[in-house]
Amino acid sequence: MTTLALVRGRRPHLPLPLLLTVAVTAWLVAWLVEAPLAGWISFDLLRLEHGSQLGEAVAFFLLDVPKVLLLLLGIVTVVTLIRGFFSPERVRAALVGRGLMAGTVTAASFGIVTPFCSCSAVPLFIGFVEAGIPLGVTFAFLISSPMVNEVALVLLWGLFGPWIALLYMACGLVVAIVGGLVIGRLGLERYVEDYVWAMQGTAGPSIEIKLTAEQRLGDAWRYTRDLVRKITPYLLVGIGIGALIHGYAPTELVAAIGGRSNPLAVPIVVLIAIPLYSNAAGTIPIVQALLGKGMPLGTTLAFMMSITAISLPEFIILRRVIRWQLIAVFATVVTVGILGVGYLFNVLVS
Repeated sequence: MTTLALVRGRRPHLPLPLLLTVAVTAWLVAWLVEAPLAGWISFDLLRLEHGSQLGEAVAFFLLDVPKVLLLLLGIVTVVTLIRGFFSPERVRAALVGRGLMAGTVTAASFGIVTPFCSCSAVPLFIGFVEAGIPLGVTFAFLISSPMVNEVALVLLWGLFGPWIALLYMACGLVVAIVGGLVIGRLGLERYVEDYVWAMQGTAGPSIEIKLTAEQRLGDAWRYTRDLVRKITPYLLVGIGIGALIHGYAPTELVAAIGGRSNPLAVPIVVLIAIPLYSNAAGTIPIVQALLGKGMPLGTTLAFMMSITAISLPEFIILRRVIRWQLIAVFATVVTVGILGVGYLFNVLVS
């Protein structure tokens, strides 16, 4: 399999240091003015009432849209620059020949910094099998990559601070590692489609092109720009739902469904989340609103992880390479892990 880095576009007219200075300054100015501007539009220009349901919903929407987009444009560009050193070939090469434990931990860790989602499950699975990577190690990566991704970490860090972002990352890593180890120990290789095993050992050498700093920055910006275009509809829907929850959902209803007084809150939100497939960016505003209404952190994290890691679309995609028996084991292991995370952090974080 051959990987070529395709660099498009013209060189920037400004020198790179000056260009970076202008971009960072513009980002900081926009970050500082977006909150006051959202309040001015909501309560001065539109003359909505402070504390009213409509006023709070509109203010939430106008505040979160630019905030989330700024986080994506700024920090994801930086993360993508770093992530440019982790191609699929490098990931596979780093995992080949490792033992089950070391390979599983490494695969789950690589999942954080690699840009793969549920739609990439089939080519990734085949690529890992081609390289001779064990099944459990492969699933550790497939669990970690959509569940703990850079967009979710960036948004959680920017909206809630480092504690919740790092907690989310730790939870996702634990679920991915445990899931990979369990699947690896069960000997489920017979449930992988035969044509996938026939490809093992057929991967050819990779070709890598050295890029300059300007080329890497250009690639990172183009990736971020395309990412923002792709997920903006999900963001708008997610922020809209979050605004409705923030402004109109009764706190008592949220508490009755997902509050600490309901011992079945965690499995209920997991069941609700399974058919509601979205990327992590689209779920963050909903998570923000649910936390604001008093839903415990563990229950909220379980909801978010379920949307991104055990979605029906991903199962349908994976059916092209593995049989339903393995999909059922995969879904069960991940669901149990997410339930454990939800209950654990509801106890630890009061």
